[in-house]
Amino acid sequence: MLDIIKKASLGAVSSANPVHVLFGSVVGTNPLEINIDQRFTLPRELLILPESVVNQEWESGDKVLLLRVQGGERYVILDRVVDES
Repeated sequence: MLDIIKKASLGAVSSANPVHVLFGSVVGTNPLEINIDQRFTLPRELLILPESVVNQEWESGDKVLLLRVQGGERYVILDRVVDES
């Protein structure tokens, strides 16, 4: 019985996409807006900004690394992506 419960809970978590890593581009700075893969734009209300990025000066065109929170309702901005080329 315990094994069945464990398998069911693991299946539920994996099917819910607990974490998804995404890249985005800043398209607006006041308020902050991030475009994902030219498919949709995330308004400031959906963005979670950790302390490490709160005081950064964002510019349109900046690339950012994001994590989608389980369920896809909110997105955490991890940091700005630096192109080394």
